[in-house]
Amino acid sequence: VQLQASGGGSLQARGSLRLSCAASGRTFSDYGMGWFRETPGKEREFVSAISRNSWTGSRTSYADSVKGRFFISRDNAKNTVYLQMNSLKPEDTAVYYCAARTTGWGISDPVERNDYDYWGQGTEVTVSS
Repeated sequence: VQLQASGGGSLQARGSLRLSCAASGRTFSDYGMGWFRETPGKEREFVSAISRNSWTGSRTSYADSVKGRFFISRDNAKNTVYLQMNSLKPEDTAVYYCAARTTGWGISDPVERNDYDYWGQGTEVTVSS
Protein backbone atom coordinates (compact mmCIF):
# COMPACT_ATOMS: atom_id res chain seq x y z
CA VAL A 1 0.00 0.00 0.00
CA GLN A 2 1.20 3.53 -0.75
CA LEU A 3 0.48 6.31 1.68
CA GLN A 4 0.42 10.03 0.96
CA ALA A 5 0.16 12.44 3.87
CA SER A 6 -0.90 16.04 3.43
CA GLY A 7 -2.37 18.99 5.27
CA GLY A 8 0.63 20.23 7.21
CA GLY A 9 1.41 23.90 7.58
CA SER A 10 2.42 26.73 9.86
CA LEU A 11 0.02 28.30 12.32
CA GLN A 12 -0.20 29.93 15.71
CA ALA A 13 -0.85 28.19 18.98
CA ARG A 14 -4.47 27.34 19.81
CA GLY A 15 -5.24 26.90 16.13
CA SER A 16 -6.51 23.78 14.37
CA LEU A 17 -5.30 21.72 11.47
CA ARG A 18 -6.47 18.55 9.78
CA LEU A 19 -3.99 16.11 8.34
CA SER A 20 -5.00 13.59 5.69
CA CYS A 21 -3.39 10.37 4.59
CA ALA A 22 -4.57 8.85 1.34
CA ALA A 23 -3.89 5.18 0.70
CA SER A 24 -3.71 3.28 -2.54
CA GLY A 25 -2.79 -0.19 -3.65
CA ARG A 26 -5.02 -2.50 -1.61
CA THR A 27 -8.33 -2.55 0.19
CA PHE A 28 -7.99 0.31 2.62
CA SER A 29 -10.45 -1.13 5.10
CA ASP A 30 -8.07 -4.07 5.66
CA TYR A 31 -5.53 -1.81 7.34
CA GLY A 32 -5.21 -0.41 10.78
CA MET A 33 -3.82 3.10 10.55
CA GLY A 34 -1.64 5.26 12.74
CA TRP A 35 -0.05 8.67 13.02
CA PHE A 36 3.40 9.30 14.43
CA ARG A 37 5.50 12.44 14.67
CA GLU A 38 9.17 13.23 14.73
CA THR A 39 11.28 16.20 15.74
CA PRO A 40 15.03 16.62 15.20
CA GLY A 41 17.06 14.65 17.71
CA LYS A 42 14.09 12.72 19.04
CA GLU A 43 12.64 9.32 18.34
CA ARG A 44 9.56 9.10 16.19
CA GLU A 45 6.69 8.98 18.64
CA PHE A 46 3.20 7.60 18.54
CA VAL A 47 0.33 10.06 18.20
CA SER A 48 -2.82 8.12 17.40
CA ALA A 49 -4.17 4.93 15.88
CA ILE A 50 -7.42 3.60 14.52
CA SER A 51 -8.31 -0.01 13.87
CA ARG A 52 -9.74 -1.65 10.82
CA ASN A 53 -13.48 -1.27 10.68
CA SER A 54 -15.45 -4.10 12.09
CA TRP A 55 -19.08 -4.70 12.75
CA THR A 56 -18.50 -3.27 16.21
CA GLY A 57 -16.92 -0.08 14.86
CA SER A 58 -13.34 1.18 15.07
CA ARG A 59 -11.07 1.32 18.07
CA THR A 60 -8.86 4.33 18.63
CA SER A 61 -5.86 5.16 20.75
CA TYR A 62 -4.09 8.42 21.57
CA ALA A 63 -0.86 9.49 23.16
CA ASP A 64 -1.44 11.19 26.49
CA SER A 65 0.07 14.40 25.13
CA VAL A 66 -2.68 14.77 22.51
CA LYS A 67 -5.64 13.15 24.21
CA GLY A 68 -8.66 15.40 24.12
CA ARG A 69 -7.13 17.66 21.46
CA PHE A 70 -6.48 15.34 18.52
CA PHE A 71 -9.04 13.07 16.90
CA ILE A 72 -8.41 10.30 14.39
CA SER A 73 -10.99 9.11 11.90
CA ARG A 74 -11.15 7.18 8.67
CA ASP A 75 -13.26 7.25 5.55
CA ASN A 76 -12.96 3.90 3.81
CA ALA A 77 -14.91 5.14 0.79
CA LYS A 78 -12.17 7.73 0.24
CA ASN A 79 -9.29 5.48 1.32
CA THR A 80 -8.24 8.20 3.73
CA VAL A 81 -7.43 8.55 7.39
CA TYR A 82 -7.57 11.94 9.09
CA LEU A 83 -6.01 13.51 12.12
CA GLN A 84 -7.93 16.51 13.39
CA MET A 85 -5.63 18.56 15.58
CA ASN A 86 -7.15 21.20 17.82
CA SER A 87 -5.74 23.55 20.45
CA LEU A 88 -2.32 23.16 18.93
CA LYS A 89 0.73 23.92 21.03
CA PRO A 90 4.30 24.78 20.02
CA GLU A 91 5.35 21.37 21.31
CA ASP A 92 3.17 19.78 18.62
CA THR A 93 5.63 21.08 16.04
CA ALA A 94 6.95 18.05 14.16
CA VAL A 95 6.92 16.12 10.94
CA TYR A 96 3.84 13.91 11.02
CA TYR A 97 3.84 10.47 9.41
CA CYS A 98 1.00 8.12 8.66
CA ALA A 99 1.42 4.38 8.77
CA ALA A 100 -0.56 1.24 7.99
CA ARG A 101 -0.62 -2.19 9.59
CA THR A 102 -2.07 -5.43 8.32
CA THR A 103 -2.62 -7.16 11.64
CA GLY A 104 -5.62 -6.66 13.83
CA TRP A 105 -5.80 -4.79 17.10
CA GLY A 106 -4.27 -6.98 19.74
CA ILE A 107 -4.30 -6.89 23.50
CA SER A 108 -2.02 -3.85 23.47
CA ASP A 109 -2.61 -0.69 21.52
CA PRO A 110 -0.38 -0.45 18.42
CA VAL A 111 1.87 2.37 19.62
CA GLU A 112 5.27 1.13 18.46
CA ARG A 113 6.90 1.83 15.12
CA ASN A 114 7.35 -1.86 14.45
CA ASP A 115 3.60 -2.41 14.84
CA TYR A 116 3.28 -0.90 11.35
CA ASP A 117 4.18 -2.31 7.97
CA TYR A 118 3.96 0.68 5.67
CA TRP A 119 4.86 4.33 6.03
CA GLY A 120 4.12 7.45 4.08
CA GLN A 121 6.28 10.50 3.67
CA GLY A 122 5.90 13.14 6.35
CA THR A 123 3.98 16.37 6.40
CA GLU A 124 5.39 19.20 8.46
CA VAL A 125 3.46 21.04 11.14
CA THR A 126 4.89 24.18 12.74
CA VAL A 127 3.09 25.81 15.65
CA SER A 128 4.31 29.18 16.86
CA SER A 129 3.55 30.75 20.21
